Amino acid sequence: MSQFIESIKVEDQELFLLEFHQKRVNETFAHFGKEGSIDLAKIFKNLEHDEDGLYKMRLIYDLDKRFRTQMIPYAIPEIQDFQLVENNSYDYSFKFEDRKELEKMKMKSKAEEIIIVKNNHITDTSFSNILFQKGKDWFTPTTYLLNGVQRQNLLKKKKIKEAEITMQNIKGYSHFQLINALNDFDDMFIYPIDKIINLPGSDDYLDI
Repeated sequence: MSQFIESIKVEDQELFLLEFHQKRVNETFAHFGKEGSIDLAKIFKNLEHDEDGLYKMRLIYDLDKRFRTQMIPYAIPEIQDFQLVENNSYDYSFKFEDRKELEKMKMKSKAEEIIIVKNNHITDTSFSNILFQKGKDWFTPTTYLLNGVQRQNLLKKKKIKEAEITMQNIKGYSHFQLINALNDFDDMFIYPIDKIINLPGSDDYLDI
């Protein structure tokens, strides 16, 4: 049976973006024809986590409502370089625990992290959604692989906008940053666009 994963930010004993995580879990159960769901707030309460600081609550669950949890201290990673990797068939519309295909793409690349290109469109990294800066505005691709909780949150708050970001226009953006449940907007490393080692026009363009 398929297993799914949620990584939830816990800071100073408080769960973040719970509404969006619970909605995603509920939608996963509903999509696969299962009644009911699991209650994330109740699961967290039963953990009796009483440590301050930043943690990742890692929850792996299946459609029979079996689950296991880990509470992992978290630090935002700084990444040295990125590579565009083309994969026109990859699908990650649900947050499956199985990440073999993602890891395979990373193993083949020459950079620390990958940015997946699907049908000429920018999607996500192996672990996050991505934002691109043009002027003072930040944009996220309409062609995401997974509609992440932080992405939904920032769009709802109108802090970011959606845009069609392709291999033709990516060089029109100056910087980018990664967002996910643990990495907030403007709360992390912002990278110049040339941290992507194989931008269109470069010697290494899509050479994997």
